[in-house]
Amino acid sequence: MIGTLPGDSTEEAMRAALDRLGPHLRRLPDGETGSRRVWIVGLIRGFRDHPDLEVAKDGDMHDYKSQLHFRVRKGHQLTGDKLDLGYLAAYRDSRPVFDRLTEEAGVRPTYQVGIPGDLNLAMFATGPTRMLRTRPAFTDATLRDLRQIHAESHGEVVFQLEVPAETVSVTMAPAPLRGLAAGWMAASVVKLAKAAPAGARFGVHLCLGDLGHQALGKLRTAAPLVKLANAVAARWPAGRPLDYVHAPLAQGDQPPSLDPEFYRPLAGLRLPPSTPFVAGFLHEGRSLDEQRRILAMIEDAVGHPVDVAAACGLGRRSPEAAYTTMDQARELCENN
Repeated sequence: MIGTLPGDSTEEAMRAALDRLGPHLRRLPDGETGSRRVWIVGLIRGFRDHPDLEVAKDGDMHDYKSQLHFRVRKGHQLTGDKLDLGYLAAYRDSRPVFDRLTEEAGVRPTYQVGIPGDLNLAMFATGPTRMLRTRPAFTDATLRDLRQIHAESHGEVVFQLEVPAETVSVTMAPAPLRGLAAGWMAASVVKLAKAAPAGARFGVHLCLGDLGHQALGKLRTAAPLVKLANAVAARWPAGRPLDYVHAPLAQGDQPPSLDPEFYRPLAGLRLPPSTPFVAGFLHEGRSLDEQRRILAMIEDAVGHPVDVAAACGLGRRSPEAAYTTMDQARELCENN
């Protein structure tokens, strides 16, 4: 489960995932319900009331063309201590629900905390021309919550770094420059992990975007994802376990390819033996038989069994589509 789940509450979202997938779940997010259902959109909209920010470009953020961007007010300074990203509060609210429901279900997946990359927060909140100036504030605020969650959980969480800006940048790079772009973007991805407490566990969710259930980046082949995944793994800091790398193999409302050539570059993945590859191909637009064919193509290319997931969170689909995808995941796990 990558992030958002269908449900009007944390309990409803988690319970549905546990009921449908129970023993097959490696990790479980809290469902990111309410204002968090649209990833960081609710957070950015809340900045209208921030004393140090003013609107630079207005928009309702219903798609990628209607972005809402802020700038720092003249004479003000944006610092991390003035930013409440809500991660710690969400963890404190949801952790007791997780503990109770997993005990009732008799399973113990790892509690998963979604952490949008700091570059992504800066870019989507203040725009590409201001993001480098405002990034330090978002970095500091993110690390503050991350460190506190790590302390309160006694390390019993996995932080999922969510990095669409870096992923889309690599997919858009011309093929001859893709390796160079992957190196630059990987350095951005690992920045938070390097500054995290020793022992903090991470997963990396390469993301193509899913605003309005539409992808921002487009793929003709899995090759850009392989380049970035390998670059991240090569730069990963010691002492912070890399629990998984997830790659989106579907694109928003576009289902995954049925062409084996699309998946062939996955043969070049070079992840540590202890780091599972999570293939993000589950999609409401494919039948169970098609999903089985796709899984076989992926595992044939990778050379070993992989974990399965959707390309992004399920909360932006209809509940029926999301539950169908969960049920298909269960069938794949039970019959492969």
